[in-house]
Amino acid sequence: MSRISHIQIDDRNLPPPTPEIDQERKVAIFDLLEDNSFSLPRRDDRVVPEGPFSVDLAIRDRRLVFDVASEGGEKAAEFHLSLSPFRQVVKDYWAICESYFDAVKNLPPSQIETIDMARRGIHNEGARVLQERLEGKAEVDTDTARRLFTLICVLHFGG
Repeated sequence: MSRISHIQIDDRNLPPPTPEIDQERKVAIFDLLEDNSFSLPRRDDRVVPEGPFSVDLAIRDRRLVFDVASEGGEKAAEFHLSLSPFRQVVKDYWAICESYFDAVKNLPPSQIETIDMARRGIHNEGARVLQERLEGKAEVDTDTARRLFTLICVLHFGG
């Protein structure tokens, strides 16, 4: 059961999300909880719970914080990642998302598809960066990394 069974986003200090950001967040959480792969690697001689896990995501002191607990509430891990490697890809992702949201309202399907392909490419890049940053801390598959990246974008830009 190496998976996330519950995820909490600490958005207390963020402005209210736009409807589009709120929708992105809801879809990412739903998809993540439906299907994900998340495990903690063994470190030294410590035993690591196998999961399922509860994960709290937050930004504290300009760092991305993963607070991981077992389903029973036992602290399993906490790691802090620099936001610097994410800044440009998050910025690019939201820029292409704005174009996509506008396109859906005004453009023909062929142009929407082109923008969506670019959006998926940037999303994949964000997932790759996340997997690199999590190396040695947590193991996630590509789909899980993509969904977590969406949630990082929501936290990073707030609303």
